[in-house]
Amino acid sequence: SLPAKLINGGIAGLIGVTCVFPIDLAKTRLQNQQNGQRMYTSLSDCLIKTIRSEGYFGMYRGAAVNLTLVTPEKAIKLAANDFFRHHLSKDGKKLTLLREMLAGCGAGTCQVIVTTPMEMLKIQLQDAGRIAAQKKLMAAQAQLSSSPAAAAAEPAVEARTTATQITRELLRSKGIAGLYKGLGATLLRDVPFSIVYFPLFANLNKLGQKDPNVKAPFYVSFLSGCVAGSTAAVAVNPCDVIKTRLQSLQRGVNEDTYSGILDCTKKIWQREGPTAFFKGAYCRALVIAPLFGIAQVVYFVGIAEFLLDMLPKRRA
Repeated sequence: SLPAKLINGGIAGLIGVTCVFPIDLAKTRLQNQQNGQRMYTSLSDCLIKTIRSEGYFGMYRGAAVNLTLVTPEKAIKLAANDFFRHHLSKDGKKLTLLREMLAGCGAGTCQVIVTTPMEMLKIQLQDAGRIAAQKKLMAAQAQLSSSPAAAAAEPAVEARTTATQITRELLRSKGIAGLYKGLGATLLRDVPFSIVYFPLFANLNKLGQKDPNVKAPFYVSFLSGCVAGSTAAVAVNPCDVIKTRLQSLQRGVNEDTYSGILDCTKKIWQREGPTAFFKGAYCRALVIAPLFGIAQVVYFVGIAEFLLDMLPKRRA
């Protein structure tokens, strides 16, 4: 039933996001830093520096927004894919690859209603620590060159911005459109992702079904979600880099600003090279693989059946 699908999708999103959010934060910071202003060299370097400067919970900046909105996002994405697959099927016959891709396209288009504002707010909170650290570093270097005594002074405490404050400011200055900045780039990322992910997952999951009328074991659904998710994530990473840059409201020192998708693409290509489009690709794969693996287990198998499968079988 639709309510069960929505509940399973929501629970799947909550569990997945909680597990992988620190890696997602590192992905955002790695994607946003530009040449000449690099604060982090790798995933581990980013996480270590984040813990040192912001504490353990600094790795979860923006998690509240994600946890609040990921439930409707995952519920819409998974339920919409089922909806489109159902209506594209003919007399219960197996869907063709083209129809599976069309169903994924529909799911990706529907989810951006929630994904765009969620990503918009999450990125501001995730990247705030990187910008603050960069400003402190630049200030310390300036003070050191002018006065070593001043450089030893206690640094100013960063004023933390909340998602509520950002939302109010965006609504006041730009209206609802402010929350949907980067909508085109989000569509450019999520629609191809769903076109790749859902058919790939469905076909991989079928390999583990002994009978077409019986669901695959939960570990098959998990592995299928991991493989399909990581493959689709890497494939659309260039679009994710563009989306992240466009949705960032604050910039570090001497960092570029962008007027749109084409301007962002051109500047990244010319100033950072083609490899810049794959910044954070391995982080994104590490985020998406378990996120969608967990999501598909909870959603496809069903939370009740999943919990029953995990319990030891009672002997007759």
